Amino acid sequence: MSEQLLPFDMITLLDSDEAVSEYLNQVLEEGDSDELIRALGYIAKAKGMAMIAKESGLGRESLYKALAPGAKPRFDTVLKVIRALGVKLHAEPV
Repeated sequence: MSEQLLPFDMITLLDSDEAVSEYLNQVLEEGDSDELIRALGYIAKAKGMAMIAKESGLGRESLYKALAPGAKPRFDTVLKVIRALGVKLHAEPV
C-alpha cells in the first residue's frame, strides 16, 4: 500500500498578516539571505505580485526577477518589497 503525497504550496499558508509575520520572523532567525528572498517571493505571490509591484514602484517583471531563486537583488530593492508587503523589520540585541 503506497501513500499519495499532496504537493506543498507555501503560498496557501500565508493567508493572514500574522502568518506572514511569523513566517518572515522564522526565516530572518535562520539568517539565510537566499531563503529570505525566497520567502519574500512567496509572500508577494500570496498578496498579489501586481499589487506589490505597484506599491514598491518596481515593474512586475523586475519584481519577479528580483525574487527568483538564485537572484541577488540590491538591498534597496529588498527594502522596497518589504515596505510594499506591509511588513516592518526591527532590530533587537541578541
